[in-house]
Amino acid sequence: MKLIKKLALIVLILSAYPLVAQENAFQVEIIGNGEPVLLFPGFTCTGEVWKDVVNELSKTNECHVFTFAGFGKVAPIGKPWLPKIKERIEAYISSKNLKNVTIIGHSLGGTLALWLASEDKSKLKKIIVVDALPSIGALMMPNFNSDNISYDNPYSNQILQMNAKDFEKMANQFASGMSLNKKKQATIKKWIIEADRETYVHGYTDLLKLDLREDISRITTSVSILAATQPYGKENVKVNFEKQYKNLKDYIIKYADDSAHFIMYDQPEWFLNTIKAELD
Repeated sequence: MKLIKKLALIVLILSAYPLVAQENAFQVEIIGNGEPVLLFPGFTCTGEVWKDVVNELSKTNECHVFTFAGFGKVAPIGKPWLPKIKERIEAYISSKNLKNVTIIGHSLGGTLALWLASEDKSKLKKIIVVDALPSIGALMMPNFNSDNISYDNPYSNQILQMNAKDFEKMANQFASGMSLNKKKQATIKKWIIEADRETYVHGYTDLLKLDLREDISRITTSVSILAATQPYGKENVKVNFEKQYKNLKDYIIKYADDSAHFIMYDQPEWFLNTIKAELD
């Protein structure tokens, strides 16, 4: 009887203090030696997107290649997805005592790099932003107000409920517009389809809500921006980029002609040479 009472007491105590599972916000592959370069992929992409770049940069740098939770084979985490990733990257840099860190970020990864640099906790050496903006929401929505963005909205709910066939059709449309390289469109589509559906929906909501247009004024790190000119045309792209980055102090924008969003696929030689020049 005493044993039963003790067990009941233990169960009661445990029910009051639920177990908290350790969440891993990303997977990292480390390749090469030298000053550290952190490579952040875009939304739904895995670290494989950096393969050709890492093959070259790892000869002179220690490359930390990230794949974020919910993408590829990395298990998803709960909301809020993007703030958790940002906080754990800061912890990662600190725990590994990384110094003179350069971040190269594509799309979501570039916006994330701007967010980290705006707070400068890690004293970054440089960031290279690949076709990314401080506020994707402001680009897509007139009179944008981040306070109006929520997880529970008709579009998100529609995507969550979408069947596999319709989701694949949507993924195919997105992939065909993000690269001019038809062979790589299949890879981009595959990443979208393989993404955890809730991460795809709620993670993108986190990105839409993030507005760094004012915060980038605090960035003291040198910023290089590589911008794709397709499908909207160079002049339209210049207007949008210069408008969004106007509060950034030290930056340069280089435009990738005849390239859509995945510059590393559409203009691989120009892309790699430009990255290497920025790191010299």
